[in-house]
Parts: sequence; structure tokens; C-alpha cells
Amino acid sequence: MAATAEAIEWVRMERLSKVYPNGTVAVQDVNLTIREGEFLCFVGPSGCGKSTIFKMITGLSGPTGGTLEVMGTSPKQARKQSDTAFVFQDHTLLPWSSVLDNVSLPLALRGVPRKERKAEAERALELVGLKDYAKAMPRQLSGGMKMRASIARALVSKPKLLLMDEPFGALDEITRQTLQLELLDIWRQDPKMTVLFVTHNVFEAVFLSTRVAVMTPRPGKVAALVDVPVPFPRDESFRTTPEFGRIVRSVSEALKH
Repeated sequence: MAATAEAIEWVRMERLSKVYPNGTVAVQDVNLTIREGEFLCFVGPSGCGKSTIFKMITGLSGPTGGTLEVMGTSPKQARKQSDTAFVFQDHTLLPWSSVLDNVSLPLALRGVPRKERKAEAERALELVGLKDYAKAMPRQLSGGMKMRASIARALVSKPKLLLMDEPFGALDEITRQTLQLELLDIWRQDPKMTVLFVTHNVFEAVFLSTRVAVMTPRPGKVAALVDVPVPFPRDESFRTTPEFGRIVRSVSEALKH
């Protein structure tokens, strides 16, 4: 599902800035509006502030300048309402807990009854193709399966805003492309869920997104917004089309300049 012009503003940044106590200007004057149901990828060089923006959106870090609204409220309030979920670069699974218990952890922390959280965790595991591994331990899973479990843990709370910080960066290319397709399938099943995705891979960004936000070197700013006007669903054939190549070139040129 691609967001339309009439879609609700889900994240709004106006002159958003972040300066760390040591004087490092991580993000400066970012102006960006993200709509409900959008899949927006951030690309840019290392240290350009992509992860800093994510931390501010989730309320883990506050801005030092400008304004930031998430779903019409403050980032911290949106997080308290369980409207946002975060998938990190590493799977961060608890090695002593089963896959089912790892996935149900966010619900356990909220005090959801065991029977209910078990049912929701099984639903999330089925979404990512791991329903037969509920009783397995993380050490028994491959790298791709661990990342699937991490995504299931984020989905178990049915977030309205899903943030993913280079989740596929450590995976081999075949697994990476498989998970890209699976992620798009999950996103399309919930037309109101908005996904923000950080990657260094231009090809991945174009394949996944409705728009690509190109960041400048530090201090991070949005240098360009590149539309990907290709309808969903998308499959592997999209990667070999002239349109895909044209958009990849547009993003690459924006990165250079």
C-alpha cells in the first residue's frame, strides 16, 4: 500500500536538530513529514544522523532544537501507548528464553495475561514464518530466523509505527532479499502501519520504499526526497526493470551531491 496525499501526517519534523553534550551536531534543521501507511527509507553515509533521528522519534533521546510530533503527540507519549516499535541492527533476543517468550516479552512487560500474550506471539510468529519454532532457543536459529523473531517481537504489539535500523545489514544477500519480500508482505497486510527503515544499501531502499530520504554527511540534513512511484505488490522482477535502475541512479546522484 502506498500512502496517498490525503493520508494522515504520522511523523512531522520541523527544523529538528540534535546537538550532543560534547558539541557534536548530529542532526540539523531537518524538515520532513511522513504519512500514515508510508514505507520510507533513510539512506546516507555513516554518522549522518539516521539512527539519531530514530532515537528521537521513539522518545529515547530528545531534540535540542525544532519540533517533533509522532501521531499527533510527543514521541514519549506515542511510545507509552505502544504505538511505536523498534527493530535494531542486532536481533537482541534473550538467549535464555524460547522464541515464543522472546516475542511475547513486550506484552509481558505491559502485564498482558499469559494466555493472551501467547496467542498474540503465535500470531506474530506465523506472520514471519516461524510458527514451528516457538519452543526453540535463539541458539538453534539461523541469522535470518533470529531477525524474523526480532521482527515478530516488534509486531506483537500491533504498532502503528515500525522503525527498523539496518535490520538486514549483517545477513547474506540471498537471505536479505528474501526478508525484504517478506517484510513488504507483512506491511501490506496492515494498510495503516507506517515503516521507517534505515539502510546503507541504495538497491534495498528503492526496492522497499514509497519514498527515499537521502541524508547529508554530518550534520545530518535531508538532502533529497526521491519518490518510488511503482505500485505494490512488488516482486523480484522489479529489480531488473528500467524504472528500478532509473530510481537507483537518482538516489545515488543525490548521495554524491
